[in-house]
Amino acid sequence: MTVTPTLCRAVEHDAARLIALSHDLHAHPEVAWEEVWSSARVAGELADAGFTVESRYLGLDTAFRASAGSGPLHVALCAEYDALPGLGHACGHNVIAAISSGAGMALARLADDLGLTVHVLGTPAEEGGGGKIELLDRGAFAGMHVAALVHPGPVDVAKAEPYAVSHSRIAYRGTAAHAAAYPERGVNAADAFTVAQVAIGLLRQQLPAGTRVHGVVTRAGDAPNAIPAYAEGRWYVRASDLSELAAVEERVRRCFDAGAVATGCELSVEPESKPYASFRNDAELTELYETAARELGRTFGTGPDSRMNRASTDLGNVSQVIPAIHPYIGIDSLPAVNHQAEFAAAAITPAADTAVVQGAQALALTLARAATDEAVRQRLLGGGQA
Repeated sequence: MTVTPTLCRAVEHDAARLIALSHDLHAHPEVAWEEVWSSARVAGELADAGFTVESRYLGLDTAFRASAGSGPLHVALCAEYDALPGLGHACGHNVIAAISSGAGMALARLADDLGLTVHVLGTPAEEGGGGKIELLDRGAFAGMHVAALVHPGPVDVAKAEPYAVSHSRIAYRGTAAHAAAYPERGVNAADAFTVAQVAIGLLRQQLPAGTRVHGVVTRAGDAPNAIPAYAEGRWYVRASDLSELAAVEERVRRCFDAGAVATGCELSVEPESKPYASFRNDAELTELYETAARELGRTFGTGPDSRMNRASTDLGNVSQVIPAIHPYIGIDSLPAVNHQAEFAAAAITPAADTAVVQGAQALALTLARAATDEAVRQRLLGGGQA
């Protein structure tokens, strides 16, 4: 079966609605677990395209599953749509949702001919909430043979190499006092963070190459003449895999312990989600994606501009269970890069709109060719990873 022109034309036919979807999501940014409007907007688009939609999927208010076709090979295209606090869609999840929707709509037209059941999964809270991990634990990927999405970045990169990452909420509790009249009666929670951050800064020299430790203090007092009784922040630790992550986390925890010991504060460390695993790329699917993208005129970047493929994703946990890909598609944003306000602005430019269309085409072609290559198809049906 020759699927290339049919699928490409199908995406082109839907281009205006996909770009409108991307722009609408961009105009209504919602953060993790609060994507009520965004999830409904994406699910509604798929319902209008003939998909059967299950809202509040598996008990998650802003998750959904949209399905079409009845073939034995089940593919899950993940739609992300959460934004960043204070930055909006500075990671371009509006583009991801539109690409996954467009690829799903195109594949649905040929699903039975290709022997596919096409699922577009609405996956909330990628930016720190671990929505896909929750969905994985609740059985959303049971019976799926492939999981995939295409993520925007400054340049195209076929192979994802994300870190494992943990997300923690840190809090110190001390004692308030008048900073001028009774300073000796205070126990300064803000100072505890200062001690911890100095310790982390010194620790970085002794950490394995490539490890990342970073965070923000989100509250550290309310008035300059009152010693802060409470301070809190959010911290991420990244490493090459979950084993290394656990070892680094233990060392970082001791830095936070130091803040408590030095000041006399009480320390609380609470995980925001389960750790994100490193990503396991399916080699054959990655090659199929790169080939399809090059046929569409995409070129692949190298060097420091391609480092977005070293971020982290909750799709990493899924990739440890079933074959998966997570390629990046460039939106011509340089010098702006992900998680900058300028990248958010670039996520609705003509280059980003082109990425929506070509990303959907490349993803659809990847999965269609996997379905029609007998060796790849049988491997996927058998649960194998390449």
